[in-house]
Amino acid sequence: MASACSQIPSTSQQGNTTTFTAALRSLVNNPDFSDVKFVVGKERQEVFAHRCILACRCEVFHGMFSQQLQSDRPRELMDIPVVLSDVQPEVFLAVIEFLYTNCVTLNSCIALEVLTSAVEYGLDDLRKLCVEFITDTLTVETVCEAMQAAVTYGQIDMKEKCLGFIENYTREIVKTRGFHELSDLALVSILQSGLLLIDELELLSAVREWANVNSVVLERPVPDVAKDIVRELRLFLLSPEELTRLENVNHKDNLIPVERIAEAWKFHALKKGSLGAQAHLLQRRKGTRPRDHHRYLNLPQK
Repeated sequence: MASACSQIPSTSQQGNTTTFTAALRSLVNNPDFSDVKFVVGKERQEVFAHRCILACRCEVFHGMFSQQLQSDRPRELMDIPVVLSDVQPEVFLAVIEFLYTNCVTLNSCIALEVLTSAVEYGLDDLRKLCVEFITDTLTVETVCEAMQAAVTYGQIDMKEKCLGFIENYTREIVKTRGFHELSDLALVSILQSGLLLIDELELLSAVREWANVNSVVLERPVPDVAKDIVRELRLFLLSPEELTRLENVNHKDNLIPVERIAEAWKFHALKKGSLGAQAHLLQRRKGTRPRDHHRYLNLPQK
């Protein structure tokens, strides 16, 4: 028979969350009562933690510790330190801080690496905090690295915010080291935008430099490295004089296939283009300088 108290409605009362968080924070990397030790990074820094907290907060750690318990030698395995040689200690400690306190301390040096760990460990709330910090602190020097991470990890919102920043500071950004280190997929995402504040001739020069740098790094021919990239260059925006100079420069590295240049010459001859699904290649970008022949594009500036 149920007791009388069980029939009375109950409400949950919350205590001081600041005190609670501070108490848990005191356990971060604290050897007292710790039952698992990590050896982290090239520095082989020791980080102490508590299995029950890690397991209840992270499925990856739950699976790791459950596997140890189910082995033939659970006690021996649990006494062996977990070696994480490919992560910086500061990054791992940020992850541990989040698991214990639901808060994370970030700076520009570790934010992208913490994002990587958040994705790897399946910590969606930590991922969101990292994305928010990264997109709120973008600079000309860091935005390409952030864009690359967004493309790599499929972070659509982060990618859009990075692209918006790149669109506003395109001329400065194409001169950075980060721009030269973009993958072809990330660079294609940028070149598809019609809002880049840069003229096509300047953009073409930046892409050529990107292709030559990556040709050396990847030990592949320039045309091979840039085959997907050049499809997004809007050669139709260049004047006949600029196309002539482009042909002369192109002999040195064959960056742009001759048929692409021929298409641009055909446009000038017929005063019209027929690209179908690729009609955006006939649209001026936001930073495109006007040329006389642009009146034949018959497409609004995008």
